[in-house]
Amino acid sequence: MKIKLIRYLKPYWLTVILSPLLMAGEVIVDLWQPKLMSKIVNEGVLGHDIPLILKTGALMLLLVAIGGFMGIMCAYTASVASQGFGNDVRVDAFRHVMRLSLQQTDSFTTGSLITRLTNDITTLQELVQSVLRMFVRAPIFLVGGLVMCLSLNARFGYILLFSIPLQALVVVLLVKKGNPLFMAVQKKIDRVNSVVQENVSGARVIKAYTREDYEIGRFDEANKDYRDTNLRVFQLLASIMPMLMIIMNLTVIAIIYIGGLEVEAAEMNVGDVMAGAQYVSRILMSIMMMNMVFQQIARGRACAQRVREVLAAEPALENSTATDGTETGSVTFSHVSFQYPGSSGEDVLRDINLTVRRGETLAIVGTTGSGKTSLVNLIPRFYDAKAGEVLVDGVNVRDWDQHALRERISVVLQKSELFSGTVRENILWGKPDAADEEIRRAAEIAQASEFIESIPGGYDGMIAEKGTSLSGGQKQRMAIARAVIRRPEIIIFDDSTSALDLGTEAKLQKALKENLAGTTVILIAQRIASVMHADRIAVLEDGVITACGTHEELMRDSAAYRDIYASQMKNGGAVDG
Repeated sequence: MKIKLIRYLKPYWLTVILSPLLMAGEVIVDLWQPKLMSKIVNEGVLGHDIPLILKTGALMLLLVAIGGFMGIMCAYTASVASQGFGNDVRVDAFRHVMRLSLQQTDSFTTGSLITRLTNDITTLQELVQSVLRMFVRAPIFLVGGLVMCLSLNARFGYILLFSIPLQALVVVLLVKKGNPLFMAVQKKIDRVNSVVQENVSGARVIKAYTREDYEIGRFDEANKDYRDTNLRVFQLLASIMPMLMIIMNLTVIAIIYIGGLEVEAAEMNVGDVMAGAQYVSRILMSIMMMNMVFQQIARGRACAQRVREVLAAEPALENSTATDGTETGSVTFSHVSFQYPGSSGEDVLRDINLTVRRGETLAIVGTTGSGKTSLVNLIPRFYDAKAGEVLVDGVNVRDWDQHALRERISVVLQKSELFSGTVRENILWGKPDAADEEIRRAAEIAQASEFIESIPGGYDGMIAEKGTSLSGGQKQRMAIARAVIRRPEIIIFDDSTSALDLGTEAKLQKALKENLAGTTVILIAQRIASVMHADRIAVLEDGVITACGTHEELMRDSAAYRDIYASQMKNGGAVDG
């Protein structure tokens, strides 16, 4: 689908029309200045007519004031249109990003999306402003200057007949050579942003493994690559500008030379030669202005293509219409197989059959890479199953309206994501309209109230970006409070109590049973102590459920479960803790 970005200018149609008109008025005023100056020289200075000099000079000043006012208003209206355009494109692009599936955001990469929503759209914004001003100014100066110049002396046209095509050829060469370079520059910025984003988010890991030098080297490599590509662009631009200036100055010299001969032959006045030189300068400067606009257009085309890719990306997961189910709080996997999009090899999950009843606590255990997180990611439909059906409340997740589906589910991720803001604001993510009492109750259930009250400011205390001001266990409890405040039908804990000591975890599980009766709990955990009191425990091995039952049943019937139990007992008696 071809997205036309120009449609984002429609709400600002009045300023889009006014800006070129005001610029046209400013240019027309400017075009009269050399003519009036010629009159001052020919009739005022040479004719010793002081009143004419004063009168014409006053007229020139008045025209300058009028032209200046039009220029200011043109800049204002162009800014209104370009800033509004940039804001609307950025908001729409961000809205599209928020609607993309995890698969799509992974394919774009975080660094690239940041560049597209910032640098690329800013470049387009600047292009709009330039087009509304310079792209109008340059052609009018070119045509108007030609008419005025030829009206002074037709022979000036022979000189322009040579210099204008020469300058135009230089501009065409710039556009042809610049297009691929501008696209390459944007890709290099993507790479730099990706490295920065990875290093900032992974700063603790980098420091823990003393890999600062390695990461500095990786950034240096990406930055040098960006620098070298950018240098090629600036070398191209730097070589073209002197060429254009040489052509312009040689043309002015030719005009003065021919005009001098005409003055000597008494066929032309000195003032007309001066006016002719100014008109020629304006004509050739207009081509140079068009050259700068074409540079921006070349860069803008590369940026527009990248922004359009975001705007044209339709969500990979098609939304449906179901907003209510036939049951409440149930989850069913029926012959489900799954493979991550774009991957090859064996399926991550194979022929999964599992039913979780309302109010039941189901735990999932298994070795690393067995598919536990992949399994629960299918419930809120972060991904679609390759085969089979996943049902929530008796309805296939493909048939649910995604917003309605996810409102029923709370997910506490393995990596607790918090946002810069207050404690209150982070908990309110789960339920934006929650009352203070609900916030405090959610914190108590999550075993977070004690440490929250010790923070300066309490619930109004600030949390640093990504929760860096909190410990791992504190972040997990904050994330749990955010999940339980909405009182969901289904709550998923994806190994999200790993940083809690067993005593705190036991209190948490007790509080959940007492306060969220009727809520279905699906719990992924590595510690047997975390799951042994669940209603049922599913054992996942290499993408297949090999056993499902109570702790006692699995100890009797599942060798894999007994192995996990035995290994944890040998490693410190975690079960008995």
